[in-house]
Amino acid sequence: MLGVLLLATAVSACGQGESPGDSTGKDAETSAFPVTVSTKFGDVTVPEKPQRVVALGWSDAETALDLGVQPVGVSDWLDFGGNGVGPWAAGEYTESPELVGTNEVDYERVASLDPDLILNTRSDGSREKHETLSKIAPTVGPPPETVPYGTSWRQQLTLVSQALGKHERGRARIAEVERTFSEALDQYPELEGRTVGVGGYYSGKYGAYLTGDSRVRFMRELGMNNKPEIDELGSGSFYVNISRERLRVLSADLTVVFAINGSPEELRQDPLLNRIPAAQEGNLVILDEPEVVKAFSSGSAGGMEYALQQVAPAFAKHVAAS
Repeated sequence: MLGVLLLATAVSACGQGESPGDSTGKDAETSAFPVTVSTKFGDVTVPEKPQRVVALGWSDAETALDLGVQPVGVSDWLDFGGNGVGPWAAGEYTESPELVGTNEVDYERVASLDPDLILNTRSDGSREKHETLSKIAPTVGPPPETVPYGTSWRQQLTLVSQALGKHERGRARIAEVERTFSEALDQYPELEGRTVGVGGYYSGKYGAYLTGDSRVRFMRELGMNNKPEIDELGSGSFYVNISRERLRVLSADLTVVFAINGSPEELRQDPLLNRIPAAQEGNLVILDEPEVVKAFSSGSAGGMEYALQQVAPAFAKHVAAS
């Protein structure tokens, strides 16, 4: 569970808020129920339009907010504090949610919120946890055949929008994000087809993200491919530890590294990191702004858009020439 831990460190009497919308749209959403959502644990039926949503999965809260629904309980996976979401979504709340834990869910607290829907779409995929949550309220878990925390941003938007009765809005949001990345690739065509290695640094140790992880998916949206030698190091997960002796495996046409709950200065001063080929050839990017790191790691539509504005120019500047 080390990879999972790397970036994770009073009940209102009224129902959750929604973004303003015309009554016709709201009536259409209500008439969509009941809805059935296919998940790793089978079909989940949401009988009525949810009024009190608890969002437990990585970026589930941001995704619900993106669709105009304010959860009453959330998990703060990226240690934002406050309302448990990044600055790109913080203004979406009119009333603060209750924080209910990340790896160790406080089931009693979740139940006390009286939810009628629980979102856990990007999670460890624990059947035991799913069954416990399902006794509280209909619980939408990960899609079939995904590794722990491997739900893509498209899958997450699809699952959450279906469960909330906002499928069309979800599809439109997916198209919008795809268009944003397409425009970025048009602006930085030098990224397309190049290899990338994405690494994290935590408590003096390095690791690499595998295909299926949200950070690698971010790079794929920019036309890049995870270095095959990295993916060969592990399977069935999204992250693999790398010994200092094998650190050069991160070296690719572009290498992106960031410190997790630490100082980027440690990376800049690490003589071993500075000796890998990517560093020697000017193809190493160290992400040093904490909120950019969290946005890059969020795997949410809003977080990726926020990160894209910050990192795409640096990636294009440092990628190896073809």
